Amino acid sequence: MRLKDFQRLDKELGLFDVYVICVGAMISSGFFLLPGIAVSYSGPSAVLAYLLAGLLIVPAMLSQAELATAMPRAGGTYYFLDRTLGPLVGTIGGVGTWLTLVLKSAFALIGMGAYLALIFDLPIALTAVVSAVLIAAINAMGTKETSGLLRIFVLILLMTLAVFLLQGLASVLGNQSTNSITTAFDPLFPHGLDGVLEAVGLVFVSFIGLTKVASLAEEVRDPDRNIPLGMTLGLLTVTLVYVVGVFVMIAVLGVDRLSTSLTPVADTAGEMGGWLPGRFWYWLMVGAGILAFASMANAGVMAASRYPLAMARDRIFPDRFAATGRRGTPLAAIVFTTIILVLSLLTLEVQSVAKLASALQLLLFALVNVAVIVMRESRIESYDPGFRAPFYPWLQLAGIFLALILVAEMGWLSVLFTVGVTVACVGWFNHYARKRIARDGAIFHVFERLGRRRFAGLDRELRDILKEKGLRKQDPFDEVVARCVVLDYQGVVRLGDLVTKAAQRLSGRCKINAEDLAVGFGAGQLPGDAAIGRGAALLHTRLPGLESSELVLARCPAGVQIGEEKTLLAGPGDGISVHMVICLVSGQGDAGRHLRILAQLASRAEDPDFIPTWLGAGDEQDLKEILLRNERYRTLRVQRGTATEVLIDVPLTDLHLPTGSVIALLGRSGRAMVPRGHILLVHGDRLTILGTPKSLRALAERFPEEHHTTGDTGETPLPLEP
Repeated sequence: MRLKDFQRLDKELGLFDVYVICVGAMISSGFFLLPGIAVSYSGPSAVLAYLLAGLLIVPAMLSQAELATAMPRAGGTYYFLDRTLGPLVGTIGGVGTWLTLVLKSAFALIGMGAYLALIFDLPIALTAVVSAVLIAAINAMGTKETSGLLRIFVLILLMTLAVFLLQGLASVLGNQSTNSITTAFDPLFPHGLDGVLEAVGLVFVSFIGLTKVASLAEEVRDPDRNIPLGMTLGLLTVTLVYVVGVFVMIAVLGVDRLSTSLTPVADTAGEMGGWLPGRFWYWLMVGAGILAFASMANAGVMAASRYPLAMARDRIFPDRFAATGRRGTPLAAIVFTTIILVLSLLTLEVQSVAKLASALQLLLFALVNVAVIVMRESRIESYDPGFRAPFYPWLQLAGIFLALILVAEMGWLSVLFTVGVTVACVGWFNHYARKRIARDGAIFHVFERLGRRRFAGLDRELRDILKEKGLRKQDPFDEVVARCVVLDYQGVVRLGDLVTKAAQRLSGRCKINAEDLAVGFGAGQLPGDAAIGRGAALLHTRLPGLESSELVLARCPAGVQIGEEKTLLAGPGDGISVHMVICLVSGQGDAGRHLRILAQLASRAEDPDFIPTWLGAGDEQDLKEILLRNERYRTLRVQRGTATEVLIDVPLTDLHLPTGSVIALLGRSGRAMVPRGHILLVHGDRLTILGTPKSLRALAERFPEEHHTTGDTGETPLPLEP
């Protein structure tokens, strides 16, 4: 089964979903359990340790965000490492991250069971197992339902913690003197710098859940915006909660008492007092702890199940894990993840193993930073992230160095565990996966620059991703189509003649020699990747000295001839004539924009109904409107007896169109005209107007009988060039 045969997951996650997944994956043991242990290592400077840990996760977060916006696919770290460093490293990354998420989820379920035991007299292990099964059932119902439950959990948790922090600050600052606060934080570094670094290594694991959302990137709407913004907001929120919360705990309980507490939040709440009884605060924080652990476990299972799915798509795992159920969720992957989760709860000392798994996760963070460097240095033009990590490559180098330092701080046992998992992954890859796959990572594109080989399949895969992601708001696709040159042939045309004609028509507009343009388009030779759909072919080039993109559309009902062959075929031996040729030229300054426009053209041409519609179009204006995005344009026909009658004999400059709209095309008597301001409209004229959804809605209210707006992109068009 090929990768493209697998069903893509529905894009059901928005910005708030990304935010709550990040927050829900971070606020649990780091706040409700670890503060006491951290204080025992570093004293009052545990507050600083949490702040430093939040800063140290930034390189990994930004690198994950860049890779996730360039390659929004299920599997997150696995997919990134596989496509950059090759399938062997991808296997290590996929299995390692999946195992880490499973163990972290198990740890969260144990914590939830412990907090539930304060309310109900139930065995902790049994409670954890039942909770795991329930969470798996919720995940199987659908991503939207799972994220909806997570929204509720995280909202209640954040509101509860906000009350706790505000009441805690009021209690500390209002009921204690400055001297008592100073005493609680003196000395600030009782165990020196080593104590702080040890505490940083301990609490760093509290922030690791931030990057879980990368494994769900395929299901995120507008990933270019929502993934980096959601991760950033999540990190700021959780860092604030941790730093302020630990400050309150130290100030209320003191170092000696806090360092021996395994329920620091509940103990602090019981001592705060304020406008409600202390026991109320205690039970409120018990409930908050249950929600926190449930949120972490839910987010963990959701993210973990996408790793077997992604690895099965690539044939590293058995194909059955790539299947999705009726609700569009990876059912087999969820069941498998849950089975391993339950076995971990029943057989392992989860708290110890979870710490070991954190060392493996730190190593993977280092590899993610390496992946960004590899993708940047590979110079693959179709690598087009919507977000680019700043301060390249120093940020990535810092992330690699810091991750390795923190692994060393966690001890030899953690290093040995990481080595053991790596060896197991290498064994699985060599004995099962290697014979099932035939691909390499972007690292070979770097080698190719040094005179060695590259893997062309990655570039094709990234171009497919560009098609799925679509255009960015600033991409002038509709403006390029509106001002394009149209060639309409009646008989069979030779490809060489068509290319020569297209180059001649564009040379004056582009200020580029026609021969150079023809050579760039292939001069009548068909490149291997020119066929983009059944009945359409696309030729493109990028040349220096050109700032904008220019386009030629050619309609050829009788077919296109190449060489001595009768017609140009869309695919080898399929007997389908090409009836549409697209020639696109752009400058060399923005390869990403050029490829996104190409991807949009290819996506439109691949529609099964496109060629019949294209061949049946009436005139040049019809041909252009077929390619325009429906939500970006509206057609007005100036006719007597309709609302548009008031436009007759009105010059274009006096139309007073809504702000954000512009006349792109003017059709008169079957002929396209450049819409210049002095032209007076006459009966029968046809206007194609580009605009923002808001401006097009206003236009539809003014001229309702021609309503054509179908969507809302929030894009603003550029003025049409004459």
